[in-house]
Amino acid sequence: MLSLRSLRKTLLCASLATVAGVLPFTAQAIEKMKIGTVVWAGYAPFYVADELDLYKAHNLKVELQFFNDPALIPSAMVGSALDGGMLTYDQVVGGAAKGLNHKVVMPIDFSNGGDAIVADKSITSVADFKGKKVGFNPLSPSDFLLAYALKSHGLTDKDISPVNMTPEGIPGAMASGSLPVGVTYEPNVSQILGMPGDKFHVVYSSKDAPGLITDVLVFDDKVIAKRPAAIKALIQGYLDGLAYMQSHPDEAAKIIGKVLGVSAEEAKAQMSGVYNIPLAEMGKNFTQSDATSSFFGSGAVIGQLLKDNGQIPAIPDFASTFDAQFVETLSK
Repeated sequence: MLSLRSLRKTLLCASLATVAGVLPFTAQAIEKMKIGTVVWAGYAPFYVADELDLYKAHNLKVELQFFNDPALIPSAMVGSALDGGMLTYDQVVGGAAKGLNHKVVMPIDFSNGGDAIVADKSITSVADFKGKKVGFNPLSPSDFLLAYALKSHGLTDKDISPVNMTPEGIPGAMASGSLPVGVTYEPNVSQILGMPGDKFHVVYSSKDAPGLITDVLVFDDKVIAKRPAAIKALIQGYLDGLAYMQSHPDEAAKIIGKVLGVSAEEAKAQMSGVYNIPLAEMGKNFTQSDATSSFFGSGAVIGQLLKDNGQIPAIPDFASTFDAQFVETLSK
């Protein structure tokens, strides 16, 4: 668990002297937000903004609260222990179907090869998965990637032999020879590819479905209504962090590596598997489209899978899962 820096207490006040006397004037108090997150390369701009206090220029102080399990973040938001959270879009779809009023205010990143289906080299295509054992974590981004890959090649989950397994368990199972196909993410993917004998390769990855696995910044409806300025400032801090990463890649990698618990070079390798979405491209996610780069397109895949597995009673209206006002305002 990352050791967070303690918040500094700041008091801002001023007075304005005039010929008529002294008129008291108090500067706008700095806003504070608690945001739930996990250790993930795609959240790097927030880590950089936190370390360099880039939110200060936007009159905001952010406290990142790290969770081992992202599934715990929505309930913490419901209980007001958090102001907002960083989730994957499938969590938002599932929550919306169950009545949560959590909305995406900004797409953060999408997996760009960081999630992958790795197989024995005797298996050369997704079509070859038929009849094979495939290890993956059900109802997770790994499951969505697999489902999309199968559908794109005319197959369904009925054509494979599914093995319920955590992403971290995939490398060991494949090394033992008991699992020919596994779905996982970095750094597990690199671990499998680097195993002795050069036995495995990537057959399909999130590069083939850009946007299907998207990380998003989420707030409850009530927080959006009460604290729009703070949310806008948080997004601006993200954009400043992303700009710093682009202008100072080596310095940024050191900061990010500390959060990820790896070296700067390893941090760069992990970040190569994700794509942080610049402001100019964020609008695509809110546009009605069948493409996986749209919440409507990726949501259709995710929603159908969740419904088919009995996890949600009905597929929600995807337009109700986001609030594009902040991205639209900043894009002008």
